[in-house]
Amino acid sequence: MTTTRRKFLSTSALAGAGALAAPAVHAQSAPIKWRMQTYAGAALGEHVCKPAIERFNKIAAGQMEIELYYSDQLVPTSELFRAMQNGTIDAVQSDDDSMQSPTEVTVFGGYFPFASRYSLDVPVLFNQYGLKEIWEQEYAAVGVQHISAGAWDPCHFATKDPINSLADLEGKRVFTFPTAGRFLAQFGVVPMQLPWEDIQVALQTGELDGIAWSGITEDYTVGWADVTKYFLTNNISGAWIGHFFANADRWNEVPDNLKLLMEVCFEQSHYYRQWWYWGGEADLRVNGPKLELTSIPDAEWATVEEKAREFWDEIATESEVKAKVVGIFKTYNDVMAKAGRPYRYS
Repeated sequence: MTTTRRKFLSTSALAGAGALAAPAVHAQSAPIKWRMQTYAGAALGEHVCKPAIERFNKIAAGQMEIELYYSDQLVPTSELFRAMQNGTIDAVQSDDDSMQSPTEVTVFGGYFPFASRYSLDVPVLFNQYGLKEIWEQEYAAVGVQHISAGAWDPCHFATKDPINSLADLEGKRVFTFPTAGRFLAQFGVVPMQLPWEDIQVALQTGELDGIAWSGITEDYTVGWADVTKYFLTNNISGAWIGHFFANADRWNEVPDNLKLLMEVCFEQSHYYRQWWYWGGEADLRVNGPKLELTSIPDAEWATVEEKAREFWDEIATESEVKAKVVGIFKTYNDVMAKAGRPYRYS
C-alpha cells in the first residue's frame, strides 16, 4: 500500500493530537444542591428530619446533596410555602397549616381535631383511603410536589397550671396550630402564634400559659417540660399530619433514581417517628420525672369530641375538596369504630 506524504502528515498530526489528549478524562458533573427547611427547631430536627437527610446524602454519594435548615433559619415558618413555591428554598418538611399553604387541604394539616386516634391512622388514610391523590393534585396546581405524608405525635396540653376540667382551659394563652386554635377557642382557649424557638422563653416569662402543640416526647426533647408542670392525658388528635414537599421545577430536574432515593429515605423517616413517638409517649408518662399527669373525665371530654364533629361539618361546607376529605375521615373512623378493639376502644 502506497502512503503519500500528504496522507502521512495528516495521519501523524491526528495521532499526535490523540496522544496529547490521551488518556480521555470524563468530567464529573457538579452535584445537585438543594436547601430544605423543616418546621422543627434543632433539638426536634435531630429526630424528625436530620437522620433522613444524612442517609440520603450518604447514599447519593456526591450526585446530590440536601442542606438542612431548622425552624425560621432561612425564612419564618409561615413563609415556608411561598419560599418553596418561588424557588428561594427547594424543599420543606412541615404540615400544611403551619406554612399557610394556599390549598383546600391546608386546614387538615397539623392537628385536625379527632381525625386520627393513632399514628398508623395517617398512612392508612393517605395510602388506602385516597388522601395521597388529593394532596398531590392540590399541590401540583400551585407548583409544588407533594412527596409523602406521615404521622408525628398526638396533641396534648402541657401547662403551668393543672387542667382537670374544661373550665380550667378558660382564658389560657396557648401556643398551638392555626386550625387547632380555631377549634379550641370555643372552650375559652386563647390561641397564640409565636416563633417556635421563642416558646420556652414565653412560658418562662408568662406570655404563654401552656402549649397544645405536641405530645410528651417533644415536651421533654425540646425543653418545654422544664418550663411547664402538668401534662393533660386527653388529646384532641392522635397524630399530627406532616409532609415532605419540593418545588415542582426543582423536583423535575432530579434524575429518577434520586427521586426514588428521596422517597425511600423520607418513608424511612416516617417509620422512625412511628416507634420513636409511640415508645416515648408511654415511657415518659410512666417514668418522666418533670410533668405531673392530669385528666379531664371521659364524660366531659366526650362533649369536646361531639364539638369536633360539628367542626368537621362546618369545614365541609367551605369547598368540594374539603367536603371530600371530611367524608373520607368520617368513612374511615366509622370503619375503625365498627372494627372495635384494638382499632378503637370507645
